[in-house]
Amino acid sequence: MKLTIKAKIQISKPAKQVFDAIIDPEKMSNYFIERGSGKMETGESVIWNFPEFPDDCPIKVKEIKPDNFISFSWDNGNVETLVSIKLDEVRGGTVVTVVEDGMENDEKGIQWLKGNTEGWANFLACLKGYLEYGINLRKGAFDFMKQ
Repeated sequence: MKLTIKAKIQISKPAKQVFDAIIDPEKMSNYFIERGSGKMETGESVIWNFPEFPDDCPIKVKEIKPDNFISFSWDNGNVETLVSIKLDEVRGGTVVTVVEDGMENDEKGIQWLKGNTEGWANFLACLKGYLEYGINLRKGAFDFMKQ
């Protein structure tokens, strides 16, 4: 049985604004990545760079539905996992749901589950902080991880 991560938060902004903040690397650099090679578009590949990790992070964009859905795959220790981000407009904002799956239920998979669950919860909190309050919660938060 494959393991699945699910994280969810409500952001007090319209789905279009949340969507744009996720697909645009210039906006993402205010809360998640240091830089990205381009906007996420269906069928395209982009590179993300994180300030605390030395290696490039290749992203294969699977599907984009404007203001509603984003999916991509990326490498997690030689295993490609699939990330889906769903945006549901509700009264008072947008519920953002992140689901990632593809790892086996073994020791490596359990370590992935712990780390990436924490990572997606952090992503959502940082996205909320950026969109609602204009702050970058990630800045300096992971300096202790730099080699």
